[in-house]
Amino acid sequence: MIKVENLTRRFGKTLALSDLSFQVAQGSIVGFLGPNGAGKSTTMKILTGSVAPTSGTASVSGFDVMDDPLAVRRLVGFMPENVALYADDTVLAFLRFVADLKNVPTDQLDQHLDTIIKQCGLQDVRHKLVGNLSHGFTKRVGLAQALVGDPPVLILDEPTSGLDPHQIVEIRELIKSFRGHRTVLISSHILSEISATCDRVLILKEGVLVGENTPDNLMESVDASGDETQDGNVVQRVVLSWDGDREAVTDALRKVAGVEDLIITDDGVEVLIGGNPIEVRPKLVESVIKAGGRLQNIQDIGPSLEDMFLRLTGVDVPEDEADDEPGETS
Repeated sequence: MIKVENLTRRFGKTLALSDLSFQVAQGSIVGFLGPNGAGKSTTMKILTGSVAPTSGTASVSGFDVMDDPLAVRRLVGFMPENVALYADDTVLAFLRFVADLKNVPTDQLDQHLDTIIKQCGLQDVRHKLVGNLSHGFTKRVGLAQALVGDPPVLILDEPTSGLDPHQIVEIRELIKSFRGHRTVLISSHILSEISATCDRVLILKEGVLVGENTPDNLMESVDASGDETQDGNVVQRVVLSWDGDREAVTDALRKVAGVEDLIITDDGVEVLIGGNPIEVRPKLVESVIKAGGRLQNIQDIGPSLEDMFLRLTGVDVPEDEADDEPGETS
């Protein structure tokens, strides 16, 4: 459905995309990951006809984005990270305006918009002015406008950024419901979001594709003995749970040589071990017992999607920063 071949884009002397190639199969949900400036938004803008490539080709359902831009736009629903909305329109009036721009037939339009409003959780604000909506509802309107016209392809740039946890779950479930009958390309900084939603992950670094696989296979591809952090140390994750004083045991675990960090969980802790885990694990057990705890469970777990991201990109996982590409403004 989406095919990118040898795509390159320069902004002056800055190379935003370099010989990028990938495909997104019909009906699949694919996640686009990468640090700020990696080229994610540039790729999406090329696919939607907003930016022209310097070289290479991109097509949607066989239509080239440069040769047949109108055909491509009829197939694609695009949600940029910052959607241009009309503050003085009600939600319903704005969606009607979008439907008019997309030449959506007027017969059964009311039913079509009602379905979208329900899908995006906008029933209670459908008659409110867009300018009076919270950030969360504004994001929902942005997703709703992408769904107008029932496009077979959706390109979503940070669709859940700024939403509360409950809203994130709702939008995540909606996106997952598209699997099989819509082709979806999602850009996100939220690695857990990509892992929970997508069939495949594409990881960009400095305009180059550095990783491509399912989330599970990408994580399995990391060395079984652990993953490499930025300083070159091997990290293995071990989950510990016990009966006893939580504070005393966690303090003791932090002092064990080879423990890089502790992540407190509801049931115990997740221990990040640097160095040789075979030597460190017995020390963890000993520390629990000496601190007065009764060990319930100790279990090795595989590297996370965050570990894989760090290994492939060599940068910290971004959080709330905007994905400004070279030569563009936010």
